Amino acid sequence: MFGGRGSRSRGAAGPQRGNDVEASITLEFVDAVRGVTTSLHLTSEVQCQTCSGSGAKPGTSAKRCTQCAGRGVVEEDQGPFAFSSACPRCSGRGSTIENPCRSCKGIGTEVRAREVNVRIPAGVDNGQRIRLKGRGAPGRNNGLTGDLFVICNVVPHHLFGREGKNLTLRLPISFTEAVLGANIEVPTLDGEPVTLKLKPATQSGSRHRVKGRGLQTAAESGDLIVTVEVVVPKDLTKQERAAIEELARVSTESVRSHIK
Repeated sequence: MFGGRGSRSRGAAGPQRGNDVEASITLEFVDAVRGVTTSLHLTSEVQCQTCSGSGAKPGTSAKRCTQCAGRGVVEEDQGPFAFSSACPRCSGRGSTIENPCRSCKGIGTEVRAREVNVRIPAGVDNGQRIRLKGRGAPGRNNGLTGDLFVICNVVPHHLFGREGKNLTLRLPISFTEAVLGANIEVPTLDGEPVTLKLKPATQSGSRHRVKGRGLQTAAESGDLIVTVEVVVPKDLTKQERAAIEELARVSTESVRSHIK
């Protein structure tokens, strides 16, 4: 025995959140590192300009649905249960449009090109998605506006790379600089060169850290990682060749002794 009547819902339509919109933007490497404010041009669903989103012809308005009395739902008795379902007359909106807007056909939205100002934070990486809350498609039935997700495509730099918060640079050095050591001028992303002191017998492929010359954000500070590459000379003068031959003659170092 049932002590009373129950009720079940059949999906009464209420406020519907707008769709999320996705767009991509191409950024120069420097802008991705430092952050930039830019304009994004896209085509997406927006509020109808003619009816301001009401769906009704200008000068008219939606009227309360007479079938559901503005509730958006109707009830149907089936024995001990009362089922609630979306009103078939107003599709759950609670109101009807007798004179729909000609531009949007009563929907309240239209697809149109628009421009959005986007603030790209410092340190975004290639492929990273940035969420702009409430900048997507408008909602239905007084629902919330969706979000705009911006995918960042970063153009590679001709000199610098990136490893997390650190910037990277591959720096060629001469054979003599590697053997004897040297003070090398190193470019930085901000344009102000720094001096890197190389010790004698610097090996090709060795990594050297320049503090504070990487990504600089409110949350973290990175470094510049310099990887040196020893360049073997291709064209030698007679004097240079004679000097290297003399070095080979007097050298006692065996670089392959460990693999015997």
